[in-house]
Amino acid sequence: MCDLKQFPEKVLPRIRRAEGFSKIPYQCPAGYLTIGYGHNLEHGISAEAAEFILREDVSRVQGEVQNAFIWWTKLTEARQFVLVDMCFNLGLSGLKKFTKMLTALEAGDYETASAEMLNSRWAEQVGRRARENAAMMKSGEWI
Repeated sequence: MCDLKQFPEKVLPRIRRAEGFSKIPYQCPAGYLTIGYGHNLEHGISAEAAEFILREDVSRVQGEVQNAFIWWTKLTEARQFVLVDMCFNLGLSGLKKFTKMLTALEAGDYETASAEMLNSRWAEQVGRRARENAAMMKSGEWI
């Protein structure tokens, strides 16, 4: 009979070595979409794993936005959030397509920046999210 406390410590290194690590999804030989150390995505992930991934993704996106826009530090926290949220949703290349909004934002014209957010296909697609973000962009306050 195995010692359940010791079992994972003996098993994990062997499975890591046998499976190998992939940070991007791939199809395993059986045809399943797989990631990490052989995790079959058809099994889903736990809420704890999803929370961990979300925190990593938000941290990465915040860094991307901060590095892309030198005027980032002049924004209120709520306006910084709006850019991070849009980047999280659209990707940095998608966010950069909001040229009129970004130009207005850099100039401190938050009313125009807010209007440009709402005057987009993105706003039609995400609805409430866009309206809330536009309101925060305009006011500079969390809602």
